[in-house]
Amino acid sequence: MAASAADLRRRWAAGRPAHGLWSLLPGAVTGELLARTGADYVVVDLQHGATAEADLPGTAAAIGAAGAVPLVRTRSPAFADVGRPLDLGARGVVVPNVRDAAHAREVVAATRYAPAGTRSIGRLSGGADEPLVVLMVEAATALEDLDALLAVEGLDGVYVGPGDLSLSLGLTGEEHRGELRGVLSSIVARAVAAGVPVGVHAYSGQEAAGFAAEGATIVTVAVDAAVLGEATAGHLAAARPGSDPR
Repeated sequence: MAASAADLRRRWAAGRPAHGLWSLLPGAVTGELLARTGADYVVVDLQHGATAEADLPGTAAAIGAAGAVPLVRTRSPAFADVGRPLDLGARGVVVPNVRDAAHAREVVAATRYAPAGTRSIGRLSGGADEPLVVLMVEAATALEDLDALLAVEGLDGVYVGPGDLSLSLGLTGEEHRGELRGVLSSIVARAVAAGVPVGVHAYSGQEAAGFAAEGATIVTVAVDAAVLGEATAGHLAAARPGSDPR
């Protein structure tokens, strides 16, 4: 089981998938519970989740102690928002809203201490000297500049956000589902050809397995809030035979 940023980096370099979970729910207990499932990594979502920065040291420590690698989706690609989780225990960051290759280089630099980068020294809890850096492809501009973005030095992987990408490309709605799926497959193929680890955000193991079959090695298999809601609704339905669980 992966236990460090270096372990995940070696696994991805060898073309081996790592399976992880995405956490929107707050608390060290949540992080530990998710990590104990056998996940290789747990991404704590600061952008859209309920975890606060003050909770990160305890949550990251709990995830690491339970055997998974604590990663954080940052609130934004801003310099301070990238560095802060790394000072509070994250062993890597998943950075949203990256515009293009030039922007990607700025973000990567913000994760590395001088002279290699611009990261400010002052780590408070845990973390890593050379954390994982995964950049999200979720804007049309990033897709247009994808080949150059994939060539950015120090990049550990790219992670596709289908929801925001569909908005940026004007491919929302069921009628565009097939076209969007083709775009996602194309991104995976281009990243694999460039030798860059790639993942696509998924909400189920079945969906994640489909992307893994195409070569994705950053394999997020579930989101805790979604799983909790689905499982609870299922139990309520089982307890109310013949009734609508909603």
